[in-house]
Amino acid sequence: MPPPKPGSTDAYSMILDAIDTGIYRPGDRLVESELAERFGVSRTPIREALQRLETQSLLSRDGRSLIVASLDHNQTAELYVVRGELEGLAARLAARHATPEEIRVLREMVSADDALVGDPTALARSNRRFHKQIHLASHNRYLVQQLDLVYRSMALMATTSLAAEGRGEIAQAEHDRIVACIEARDEGGAEEALRSHISVAFVTRLKQEAARLETEG
Repeated sequence: MPPPKPGSTDAYSMILDAIDTGIYRPGDRLVESELAERFGVSRTPIREALQRLETQSLLSRDGRSLIVASLDHNQTAELYVVRGELEGLAARLAARHATPEEIRVLREMVSADDALVGDPTALARSNRRFHKQIHLASHNRYLVQQLDLVYRSMALMATTSLAAEGRGEIAQAEHDRIVACIEARDEGGAEEALRSHISVAFVTRLKQEAARLETEG
């Protein structure tokens, strides 16, 4: 496949960000003309971006329409397994390689995010930035690339686990523990703390899905 043209790359990034921030949610139909108008670009780069997103399984076909894909239970479980393994490794490497400046940024992120606990949407955005900072602090470009793919698929989840009652406060405490281990250069502790953090998030999401199905039933 030839590399995407600059215009289509911009359109791709804008559509992906719109999915990631919940402007377009799983099941929503994406229409070329509407996207071109929203983002102020021509339909050609929009079309190329949609084709790229479909190839990456972020969009699926519903008849002749393209819709934002959704993850079933098994896909979600598989994604969390991979996420736990990769993020645990990122935390271990961050404890080994992070610069003092990177650790300071992580600590400041945790402190700043305490003010967002009552706003799940804002906290979820900041949560992604926090995890991305850990990925970068691993100083392993290949690991960062793989985690970018994981987080791209995470955007296909309709809700954030941070919306669950009390989850924001718990997640903040977990983030604090992760950073403390990285600060202490405790590689095993950092890996275990981040793996545990992902496991708790998965359990929370499973409970959210069970409650949703019960309501619909």
